[in-house]
Amino acid sequence: MLSSAPSYLVPRGLGSAEIVEKKSRFLCLIERVSDEAEAREFIAMVRAEHRPARHHCSAFVIGADRQLRRSNDDGEPSGTAGAPILDALIGARPHGDVPCSDLVAVVVRWFGGVLLGAGGLVRAYGDATSAALEQVQWLQRDERTLWELDAPHAEAGRWEHELRARGLDLLPPSYGASAATLTLTLDGTPEEQARAGAIVAELGRGRTLRPAGREWIERAVS
Repeated sequence: MLSSAPSYLVPRGLGSAEIVEKKSRFLCLIERVSDEAEAREFIAMVRAEHRPARHHCSAFVIGADRQLRRSNDDGEPSGTAGAPILDALIGARPHGDVPCSDLVAVVVRWFGGVLLGAGGLVRAYGDATSAALEQVQWLQRDERTLWELDAPHAEAGRWEHELRARGLDLLPPSYGASAATLTLTLDGTPEEQARAGAIVAELGRGRTLRPAGREWIERAVS
């Protein structure tokens, strides 16, 4: 039996914010990445663009399970920069209770001549990251189970409309020589699978759905 599929948020594009703490500037940039190599490439790009800055501290979280996590203090006292950036990424819940992943944050610091102390640094790096997270536009990624239904060409449009009207999500239909294929994307729970099967059986006069694997579906969230 398939289990309920996970969901998480990813940045739709670049997010940024800047704060000032005792004359030090903290610029946080957040971007979507798919793997560690992309994260490190983004960190290197930010470092190159802001080379005169004193520190380029960073953290990233990658994967549906959010198990790939790294952080870097880049010369700040140990635990005062990378860790609070990472904590802000892990703890963020920008939309309901859905966590974030597949993102990297770099906080660039221009030293203002006043020492902040360990506590001040932790707060500043965390606050800069949280401020940038508030500026990000998000996509929600849902791992859905796919189920296919063959429909006569003459019935495909009506069936698709009826399935959507009953609250089921579908991918765009594909058309073959003898029939169209409607692909339903379900959340993986037995309840939704049973409901979809009953609707299809009613609509298609006894037809059944066939499993077609899994796929990540993305949608914009406000």
